[in-house]
Amino acid sequence: MDWLLAALGLVILLLAGDSLVRGAVNLALRMGIPALIVSLTIVAFGTSAPELLIAIKAVFEGAPDIAMGNVVGSNTANILMVLGFPALLAAMHTSECDTRKNYLYMIASSVLFIALAFRGVFDALAGLVLLAALAAVLADSVLHASRHRRETRAAAALEDEVLEELEGADPELPWWKIVVFLVLGLVGLPLGADILVNSAVNIAREFGVTETVIGLTLVALGTSLPELATTVMAALRRQADVALGNVIGSNMFNLLAIIGLTSLLGDIPVDDQFLRFDLWVMLASSLLLVPFVFFKQDITRIWGIVLVALYVSYISVVVMA
Repeated sequence: MDWLLAALGLVILLLAGDSLVRGAVNLALRMGIPALIVSLTIVAFGTSAPELLIAIKAVFEGAPDIAMGNVVGSNTANILMVLGFPALLAAMHTSECDTRKNYLYMIASSVLFIALAFRGVFDALAGLVLLAALAAVLADSVLHASRHRRETRAAAALEDEVLEELEGADPELPWWKIVVFLVLGLVGLPLGADILVNSAVNIAREFGVTETVIGLTLVALGTSLPELATTVMAALRRQADVALGNVIGSNMFNLLAIIGLTSLLGDIPVDDQFLRFDLWVMLASSLLLVPFVFFKQDITRIWGIVLVALYVSYISVVVMA
């Protein structure tokens, strides 16, 4: 029964997260906020809402290892599985992308996160440091986007292009539909998080595994499904920049925003397993993107097999440990 409830909670989370993003995006557009700014802020926060609610719920329920496991496991899954599996279907021409700056931000975020983890706990101080780093990244992104709009003669065309890429964006969407989307998202997210966390804790106790393992596997892989769906569609449409940017952005928000905000609400102790193994796997996985970001390599099917095999191996080690 707990497995069915966990699946139900996950489905509610994913649907509610999508509903919240649609409502927030269209509300911002109706209020006259540029699509570029919406894509850099509201969408990024909205797609991280399920992870955030799970983390907050886990801390309040006395299961902080699920919160940590969800973030660390999701970041590893985003690179090895979310980029690897779509490459099995269609090679991603990442050689045509320029994501160097954001990638360096992601690596810096990972190093900062690991350094703070060695304090033994993510408390309010660590949370403020992470949120300050997030604010700096967002400010730079907004300034860059604004500068690009001023310098290009095709600013209107660029805005239209970004608008088309925003899923569910419709500047003419009726106000009542916007309200419905927002209400469904705001009600569904805490409900889904409550069901999923409670079920995950029960499963961990039933099978005698730790909450850390459940967070790193079941919860992490489940909350990575939206990124996986987005990346699969991007690969099939040959939009490698969308696929790679989606993963890099998601990983940064997981580290800086999710744990940053959650640690302000309650301390998150860092289990020794994270310090010995999982954080280093997350960092090593991130460094695997160097050939695709800096040396113009495509993520071919061979690379897809390698990445997926590494993820299966990692999950096996975590479960068997």
